[in-house]
Amino acid sequence: MSDPLEEVAGIADETRPPHAGPVSQVAAALAALAVGVAGAIGSLALGLGRLTQPGPGLWPFAISVVIVVLSATLVVTGRGLEDAERFSKASLLTGIGLVTLILLAVLLPLIGFEIPSLLLVFVWLRWLGKESWRSSIVVSVATVAAFYLLFVVLLQVPLPRLI
Repeated sequence: MSDPLEEVAGIADETRPPHAGPVSQVAAALAALAVGVAGAIGSLALGLGRLTQPGPGLWPFAISVVIVVLSATLVVTGRGLEDAERFSKASLLTGIGLVTLILLAVLLPLIGFEIPSLLLVFVWLRWLGKESWRSSIVVSVATVAAFYLLFVVLLQVPLPRLI
């Protein structure tokens, strides 16, 4: 009788795309490093404030510093790692996810958060997650309603909105 964990690991190894190689690994780390540096510069422009009175850029700056440190570590150690995969058709899903997030950011100030958020969750569930139409619609509406109740009604966050 074989171990079920070994069977699952074997199936995962068979379906995994091939390793991208050390150059891709370091290139991905450098891209993340650039994002971290850009985030740090942008958060400095917002103002860090003081520890007793934090400014709007403090937490984005702290997160950006973590990204920079981890990315720099990956630049140094990344050549020996084998967890980066070659680009394939499945990689397009990540690109589609990124494009939908950018569209959300563009549409949010124009038409509020309800419709773009509803569309984002729906697209992610239906096309990226391959969920059924019914569950995609129900979960999308429930998610946006929950975020509306939490952020707009309970926490009174001034989100751009239609309602």
